[in-house]
Amino acid sequence: MLLVYIPKISPRSRYIFRLFFKELLGSDCRLTDDKEEFRNYPAAKFSYCPQPLDNELHITSCGLISETGIREQTIQVFNWEGGKAFFATGRLSAIPFDPFAAAFYLVTRYEEYLPHIRDSHDRFDAKESVAWKNGFLKVPVVNRWVLHIAGLLKERFPQLIFSTSQYQYISTLDIDNAYAFREKGFMRSLGGYIKDLRRLDFVNMKDRTRVLLGLKKDPYDTYEFQFAMQKKLGLKTIYFFLVGDYGINDKNLPIESRRFQSLIKTVGDYAEVGVHPSYGSNRHPERLKVEVSRLANVLHREVTASRQHFLKLSFPDTYRNLIDLDITDDYTMGFANEIGFRAGICSAFNFYDLDLEMETRLRIHPFAMMDATLKYYMNVPPEEAIEAIRPMIDEVRGVGGTFISLWHNESLSNQKQWEGWLHVYEEMTKLAATPPAHVKEQVVT
Repeated sequence: MLLVYIPKISPRSRYIFRLFFKELLGSDCRLTDDKEEFRNYPAAKFSYCPQPLDNELHITSCGLISETGIREQTIQVFNWEGGKAFFATGRLSAIPFDPFAAAFYLVTRYEEYLPHIRDSHDRFDAKESVAWKNGFLKVPVVNRWVLHIAGLLKERFPQLIFSTSQYQYISTLDIDNAYAFREKGFMRSLGGYIKDLRRLDFVNMKDRTRVLLGLKKDPYDTYEFQFAMQKKLGLKTIYFFLVGDYGINDKNLPIESRRFQSLIKTVGDYAEVGVHPSYGSNRHPERLKVEVSRLANVLHREVTASRQHFLKLSFPDTYRNLIDLDITDDYTMGFANEIGFRAGICSAFNFYDLDLEMETRLRIHPFAMMDATLKYYMNVPPEEAIEAIRPMIDEVRGVGGTFISLWHNESLSNQKQWEGWLHVYEEMTKLAATPPAHVKEQVVT
């Protein structure tokens, strides 16, 4: 077992060392604050403190892990080993920065607890992040740091064996609007006709009429295609259904619709189903309980997964609300306006509540890209989209992480504003689902 000397064992140190060694490297690691125990320990060990004790393998700590509370941090990013790093340390350290503090800062979203500018939907903007400002948002730096430390330890202690995680791909789809025209009810359908007329959009008016008369398939009804792709490529897929009350940013079908309920049940036969908490539930948390209950009643089983509609995420309240309702896994960790790794990591991790200074059991699953991000925020045309996605798949594959994509049923319609994006999804899933050429069973130097 690996032994680590640390002067002050705290919830922060337990959390980040468990993430590095137990979760990402599959190795047992024990912390000690006893200097004599550390000095007499005959097996693999290193110290993590301001100064080395003797001549041991040593990584200098910058102090963040031993602190409590939240304060403005001085972040100076520099180039290191072909990547980026921050929280620089002195020459006595085996690594010229504090990887545990840097990783803790990123995965806990420390910067999102600090005062910052929020966008029009009251979200933390990607361009406010240290990762975007310093050019490493599209790189899972935490996974890279973990593997570098593993290699360093293997070089010093060849008997150590680390079981690295294997690359995975998870396709996730948000069902914000199950159908374009069907099941909207008389008033919403009438409103749609009026809007078409005002825009002189006679094509849309014709399509709406044909769908409502049963003469044409609804353009957002792309589910058979999705199921076929899942079967063909063996995809692990998760769907998130919006079942909140109708509102300006919540426009799915009413849960009373039997066709909508039937769709949810059918999808549940093919894939995992989670709740898509409504835009309105962020300001009115009591609605979240209603929405989780609605979905559970339709599925006749417990709902434990979620992703926030509009990716609205506010620390720590959003996650606390989920925990209160026994949600165990959340897939919101990603930015709306930029692709990349919001928490600097491409592996699942537990949410650490900085206000309470405690690790929770809520698993955070970071996604890397969203269809709407490429199209609407980054203005990437479909013919260039794969080249924007490919490097991130390669990054995740290279560190044995999990690549998670976020798409919507309407973006697979291949019509109007989404023309050409069906092909992007097909190419992306084929690329992401391709198993790596080889799987590393242990870290080597």
